[in-house]
Amino acid sequence: MYAALFLVPWMLMYALSTIVMNHRAAFQERYGGSLVKWATEREQQYTTQFHADADAHAMGQQIMRDLRLNGNFNVNLSRDRKKLTLVRTDPVTPRRITYTPADGKLVVEKQELRTQPFLESLHRRRGFQNSPMPDILWATSVDLVIVAMVIWVLSGLWMWWEMKVTRGFGAICLLTGLGLFTLFLFTI
Repeated sequence: MYAALFLVPWMLMYALSTIVMNHRAAFQERYGGSLVKWATEREQQYTTQFHADADAHAMGQQIMRDLRLNGNFNVNLSRDRKKLTLVRTDPVTPRRITYTPADGKLVVEKQELRTQPFLESLHRRRGFQNSPMPDILWATSVDLVIVAMVIWVLSGLWMWWEMKVTRGFGAICLLTGLGLFTLFLFTI
């Protein structure tokens, strides 16, 4: 019971996010074709010198620090090294920062809050690779949910086996689940 109570927000989030991911086309239609909408928050000149051996992540860290946008981000440097794009992966207000070194221009865009991208970002959020404490707490919470789900499954199997009256129907359910899982695994 307590594990189930702990799992309520996580199960709701994963259920709802999976629904919006499975029905992406309906949300694209609702939003007029594009799921994500960026609005320019500000444009500014940005003149800085990066270390000669700085990789894209190091450049991104410096830009994020200068903009005071702490937290998890993804970075992409174009092949021709003419454009650096960062995405601050905040679930509520993600920001995209585009830096073009040739003209020293920095554009900060804020993502409009929409149901589908919000839920999908929660579903895909991951990892201990980032140092901000909220990211570490999120990843730890997800690990706890996984452990609770495994315990949930194992305790369900144990209760099914211990209650002799449920073995027949339980076996049918178990075999049906395994069969569907195997079918989907090899056909999708």
